Amino acid sequence: MAAFRDFLIGPWRAVPVLGVTQILAWGTIYYTPVLIVPLIAADRGWSISFAMGGFSAGLLAAGLSAPFVGRSIDRFGGHVVMAIGSLIGAAGLMLIGYATHPLAYLAVWMVLGVAMSANLYDSAFATLGRIFGSAARRPITALTLAGGFASTVSWPVTYLLLEAVGWRGTYLIYAALLAFVAAPLHAFLLPRSHFTVVTPLPGDSKVPGKVMPPHGLPFILVAAAFAAYAFVPSGLSAHLLAMFARSGIDAGTVVWIGALFGPAQVGARLIEFSFGRNLHPLWLIRFALSALLCAFVMLAVLGLSVPVAAAFAVLFGGANGLVTITRGAVPLALFGAAGYGRLMGRLASPFLLVQAAAPLVMALVLERTSDALALAMAASFAALALICFIVIRRP
Repeated sequence: MAAFRDFLIGPWRAVPVLGVTQILAWGTIYYTPVLIVPLIAADRGWSISFAMGGFSAGLLAAGLSAPFVGRSIDRFGGHVVMAIGSLIGAAGLMLIGYATHPLAYLAVWMVLGVAMSANLYDSAFATLGRIFGSAARRPITALTLAGGFASTVSWPVTYLLLEAVGWRGTYLIYAALLAFVAAPLHAFLLPRSHFTVVTPLPGDSKVPGKVMPPHGLPFILVAAAFAAYAFVPSGLSAHLLAMFARSGIDAGTVVWIGALFGPAQVGARLIEFSFGRNLHPLWLIRFALSALLCAFVMLAVLGLSVPVAAAFAVLFGGANGLVTITRGAVPLALFGAAGYGRLMGRLASPFLLVQAAAPLVMALVLERTSDALALAMAASFAALALICFIVIRRP
């Protein structure tokens, strides 16, 4: 573990810096639409589905721009790319208040999508990979501990700001935070160091670790697995609490159950940080997805009740917390640290595209079939991800 001095002047200072900026990026751009988009729709006379479609357009833009962002972090460093991303996010949040035409509204969300690609976990993981190389797993886990509190901070603060200054004022305040807090932190406090790739001499048998080339079947399986999993949290986060309410659980209890998700994420990450350092990330994600499938089976067998829904929220949150860590750790362990930013961008693209489509697909299934079939579909995507990770073999 790093000494305290390293958190101040050494490479480990990237972790607290990115911890703060991840909370700001997730809290101002990603978590706000659930509270603000209905207000935008009511203010402008749009349907909620169209207004929320802007957020989906943003995720689509994030997926398309992710490979470019990853390559840029490899080349220029996170202190450049993430600082620019914060400024782009600030511009988007400022402009959304003036985007009264539907096309302008969608265009602004696509700008915010580029900002998400340059500011959220994938770019942060790529930055840590550039700084720490093959030793980036521990910093990645430490970063996700901080990022897990983003929704816990964002939703109450956003609610209070909406009451005080309205949705336009809220987005202007958040734009100022990205421009005057996140961007300077990225630009001036992120380390500029770059890990050195050690090339063994001919005939040297003491190679530090074996990795696979980042293409072919192993890469396809990793990309497919993470993309399949992306459907689960994206689709369920938009509809799960409504499913609980339709089962007869009262609204107050539903909110309490939903609040268990965040602490379960952080708790699972804390356990991994404390005890999982010697566990290969492939085994970690297999365990997480197996636990998630057990949670779906529990729902199918026992039906929806308050204890079962609460247990599902805890298992789902814990599994998602571990999967978030492995999104950075599995590619690092399998494919190595060379070109890690480009690799993360290539993996982020299908993940974000599926994430953008999942809420709409889940809504269509719910409208035309049943809650049980929608849950079964989510479980099938989790099972597909698990199968892919079982097929992959360590190098």
